[in-house]
Amino acid sequence: MSEPTALSLIPPAVVLLLAVWLRRPILALVCGAAAGLLLLSPQDAMTNFSEISLKVMQDETIGWLILVCGSFGALIALLIRTGGALAFGRAALLVAKGKRSSLLMTFFLGLVIFVDDYLNALTVGETMKRVTDRFRISREKLAYIVDSTAAPICVLVPLSTWAVFFGGLLENNDIAATGEGIATYIQAIPYMLYAWAAVILVLLVAMGLVPDFGPMRKAEMQAQHGSAGAMHVGELNPEHNFSMKSMEEEFEGADKESGKLYNFLVPLLMLVGFTIYFDIDVWMGMIATMLLTVPFYMLQRLMPLAEMLEQMMDGFKTMLPAIGICVAAFIFKDVCDQLMLPQYVVESLKPYMTPQMLPAMVFLCMAVLSFATGSSWGIFAVTIPIVMPLAFALEADVPLVIGALMSASAFGSQACFYSDSTVLAAQGSGCNLISHAVTQLPYTLVAATVAFVGFILIA
Repeated sequence: MSEPTALSLIPPAVVLLLAVWLRRPILALVCGAAAGLLLLSPQDAMTNFSEISLKVMQDETIGWLILVCGSFGALIALLIRTGGALAFGRAALLVAKGKRSSLLMTFFLGLVIFVDDYLNALTVGETMKRVTDRFRISREKLAYIVDSTAAPICVLVPLSTWAVFFGGLLENNDIAATGEGIATYIQAIPYMLYAWAAVILVLLVAMGLVPDFGPMRKAEMQAQHGSAGAMHVGELNPEHNFSMKSMEEEFEGADKESGKLYNFLVPLLMLVGFTIYFDIDVWMGMIATMLLTVPFYMLQRLMPLAEMLEQMMDGFKTMLPAIGICVAAFIFKDVCDQLMLPQYVVESLKPYMTPQMLPAMVFLCMAVLSFATGSSWGIFAVTIPIVMPLAFALEADVPLVIGALMSASAFGSQACFYSDSTVLAAQGSGCNLISHAVTQLPYTLVAATVAFVGFILIA
């Protein structure tokens, strides 16, 4: 396709409709990619799908994601099997005396683990879900709080993987001088309005100052009238929750009597510490953590090495559904890039991009793209060379425009049901993915509306 056209909107529409209708995200993404390939070249669709899928599987980011997510599943399995997770739950109940305090505890735990949204989404959900179950809080609400303190927090903290990536992107596109990428990024933090709005809103929800509304209200009502620990809408379609079930089965075999809190806290603290030590590299942090955790457990004779390795393999397998969705999302994004979806959206909105409206329109444009493609990072590598020259030509406030870009990135990461952060927040919380996306969407739209109006007022 040589020119961007409105046909590029068809694949995202197919994905969204099928995902809501069938509640099968991988099938929806594959069908959306197939629709796009048929638009590009019907006779070569199968060949192109084969080539794109192979290219995606060879992508360094996908390899990194498989290793990080799979090894995190392995670590979680060990934390559960040794009784450490249960011990944390008992300790947390000494602090979390009710619904509000358990939600606030989840929120503040999300603030602490700010180095990476993957690490945040998986750790906080897995850590807190049995505590929130105790107070009949729906898994959907837990997943919403986890997701709202993943990307939005990582965006606002300059010591995160997000800051490192986008700082480098600013330098590569000559928006910031060499070595000044993070400094330029920091200047834009006050203008990352969506991230601020999302974090403030989720805090108000956790405190009970903002009532449940929309699908979240229904999920919470089901939780209140259901049995503790079995109140996620995902039960309506058990197929999506098999990974959560296997974790729960593993929990049944945990050491319930002699599980020690330090067997839970030490590995997680090592993971966060090593990740920071290795320049915010989660995979290096995970390698170092596993190398120390296995002998740490062996010295305590918690289980034989053979059994430990078996538990780790089982834990790795529980992450396959999340990994599968992320792979399918990468394939879909590649097809959207070939259809020139980013260029079409930017060109369509360019007439409305005056110096005063530019930040708001950049936020709207990038939010739509990020939501449609499920790409929080990749889409910006494509669109920054288009948007930023326009900002310089119109003499717009550059930190404000960067803040709009980052706000849109955080929105897409949280709102899109097949974005990696949303997938992992649902996985870690033991919640059905589509249920999480549907119940969370109204809250993300409220924060996005506040951000959009804020960009208009500031500009």
